Amino acid sequence: MSLTSIAGVRVGHWTHDTAQTGCTVIVPPVPNVATVEVRGAAPGSRELALLGVGMTVQEVSAIVLTGGSAFGLAAADGVMAACEDDGRGHPTPAGIVPIVPAAVIYDLAVGDGSIRPTAANGRAAYEVASDRPVLSGAVGAGAGATVAKWRGPAATRQSGLGSSLVKVGGVQVAALSVVNALGDVYGLDGTPLTDGPGIGQMPRGSFGSPTALTNTTLSCVITDAIVDRVTLARLAVRAHDAFGAMISPVHTRFDGDTVFLVATGTAGESQDEALGEAVFLAVARSITAAVASSR
Repeated sequence: MSLTSIAGVRVGHWTHDTAQTGCTVIVPPVPNVATVEVRGAAPGSRELALLGVGMTVQEVSAIVLTGGSAFGLAAADGVMAACEDDGRGHPTPAGIVPIVPAAVIYDLAVGDGSIRPTAANGRAAYEVASDRPVLSGAVGAGAGATVAKWRGPAATRQSGLGSSLVKVGGVQVAALSVVNALGDVYGLDGTPLTDGPGIGQMPRGSFGSPTALTNTTLSCVITDAIVDRVTLARLAVRAHDAFGAMISPVHTRFDGDTVFLVATGTAGESQDEALGEAVFLAVARSITAAVASSR
């Protein structure tokens, strides 16, 4: 069960295997309500401000998660053009304007850093998007993801992309995560999912060899519950709580940790606290899946 278990959600990947980079496009059904929460200090992003509480536009046409650092944001241009071709976008007097927020991971030091996702690659990922179960591992935006970098090059481990689904009452919550964290990753029971010398030690003084702006965990959470943007913003807190429970250290000045949340409103209502716990569990399981898929 994955993000595409939510009715109407499609996901597509473009992956460059030798360069170890790629992009992932998430296409939710419309109408929808979306928001975002950034807690890492080094994000690379596009179109995030309009997803804040109180902003006019409520709906997204697609969401792009991509490798290639800031260069990879170009993938969103291709997705935007494809959405326009499909008539997906915010209506304006001069025609529709697709709303395509995007966030990046830094994978330039893995594989061939001169190859980054382009507009054509973003369009390609959009065009193959389907409701089939989401592929996990070193695919799409997760192709060049690594973890445990705070302990130095010898401890760095391959990660990837993972997805999960949680049901609560009559609604569903699904998550897709790309885990490219500075920190180590743990299961909810505390079991290390990364290994090597120094695992479990709290970072003291200087890290092994961190490099600024080279990490980030990205998640997209979609629920079919009926909720507004204010409620989604509160649910984002629980999504980032899952980051805190699973990754250590997390939300550092070397990470760009970002969570997108989308509500399709196609099912029913759910108590906020129950929905919050489902968001926490869905994100936690997707992080586990991302790391486990690389083993």
